[in-house]
Amino acid sequence: MDIQIYDTTLRDGTQREGLSLTCQDKLHIAQLLDDFGVNYIEGGWPGSNPKDAEFFDRAKSLKLKHARLTAFGATCRVNGKPDDDANIRALLDAETPVVTVVGKTSTLHVRDVLQTVPEENLRMIRESLAFLKSRGRQVIYDAEHFFDGYKLDADYALSTLRAAWDGHADSITLCDTNGGTMPWELEEIVSTVRAQFTGKPFGIHVHNDSELAVANSLAAVRAGCDLVQGTINGYGERCGNANLCAIIPDLELKMNKRCLPPGHLEKLTALSHAVSEIANLAPDDHMAYVGRSAFAHKGGIHVAAMRRNSSSYQHIEPTCVGNEMRVVVSELSGRGNVLSKAEEFGMAVDSTQTDVNAVLARIKELEAQGFHFESAEASVEMMLRRARSDYRPLFEMIDFIVIVEERQGRGLLSEANVKLRIADEIVHVAAEGNGPVNALDTALRKALLPHYPTLGSFHLADYKVRILDGGAGTAATTRVLIETANHVKRWSTVGASPNIIEASWLALCDSVEYGITVAGT
Repeated sequence: MDIQIYDTTLRDGTQREGLSLTCQDKLHIAQLLDDFGVNYIEGGWPGSNPKDAEFFDRAKSLKLKHARLTAFGATCRVNGKPDDDANIRALLDAETPVVTVVGKTSTLHVRDVLQTVPEENLRMIRESLAFLKSRGRQVIYDAEHFFDGYKLDADYALSTLRAAWDGHADSITLCDTNGGTMPWELEEIVSTVRAQFTGKPFGIHVHNDSELAVANSLAAVRAGCDLVQGTINGYGERCGNANLCAIIPDLELKMNKRCLPPGHLEKLTALSHAVSEIANLAPDDHMAYVGRSAFAHKGGIHVAAMRRNSSSYQHIEPTCVGNEMRVVVSELSGRGNVLSKAEEFGMAVDSTQTDVNAVLARIKELEAQGFHFESAEASVEMMLRRARSDYRPLFEMIDFIVIVEERQGRGLLSEANVKLRIADEIVHVAAEGNGPVNALDTALRKALLPHYPTLGSFHLADYKVRILDGGAGTAATTRVLIETANHVKRWSTVGASPNIIEASWLALCDSVEYGITVAGT
């Protein structure tokens, strides 16, 4: 490999606010990371908490094919010896082939955090690494706050690296722990360090406090680092760590640096989403390479160009990272957007594009009224189907009534009466619900179910309401987004109106008709 990938999602990544992993979660992610092909998996700090100690005990049964498991810890304590230091002992007890030891490189931290003298810190680094190395471990030294320390006192920062080499470290990782170094500064400092220690292997570990973690990692590689630390999805303390989901494709596709076994880059998007799911965090749709919107095209001019040449508005082929191109329909769309969606839905369109133009005009008109079709593709497909000359509606609404009242002894009651034309039959039903929309949904299903039995497998998976112009008070336009599912598919529909009942009815009708016509087949 040209560049070794060191993943610290299970340790540094879990320091993100709001992220907590069980031991089983960590084992699951470790297996995914190994399948993906990273070189090192930092499992945690075994001396810091019972969960990490349990992880290293249970991780002994993992069948890792690519990665080496790593335990993380600190140098021995001030005026202490490694052989009787509890933290050092915990590193050995973890029984990992690799240990990563963090130490101080900044005089500020030596003085104010360790509250000792510079020479004592050098001893702690040197003796801790030598002790672990003598016990047969591969030893990686993390030079914490290196770049800040270098700018404060370059000679002392470099002397801490010499102490690590004197302690027989296998490699040293330079850390921008506070995430404030600029890429040009970092590249220059790394180049200077490598000139001081010719032939020695160095890695890079940076944080994203200046939104530069990816850029700084790439700059370090340009300057000669051959190991990159980071986390999946950039999870980490404060603003996060360097995001491996961007760094790895940047290295492989842009810098021609091999990081993974051949063919494994295509697993990147699936890995990103799997880790999000395990961490119970919503995926970032706008994340580079792996986000759902990374290759989504909305502007009409863009889509028209993409239909001629997919390279016109894409910097890579999405399948390289396991993602896919998408076309989004909105008021910014052109005919190309609608044509692309029709093709995606497997629908043939009129060769004169008359139906496409009519649908496009209708989308723009409805979006001006508050509809939003980006998240309601089932409503878009129904508009395309209704624009076809052979379209026949499954049902027509004649009228409906919704009543909400407080009845003595029964509490609040909602009731809906729906009258529909189904083929040549007029169907009139009533139903109660725990609210007006639920009553309306129940009545609609009651009327249609005898004619369309597949409706029985549908269930309302989500119902969202958004007030679009709150300044209008109770006259504000309401947008309703409904997500429906059956045993094989989920689909979303939209409605908008100053009347929340009408908005809900529009979304419900699209949902039911789409489900029967498309999802139920």
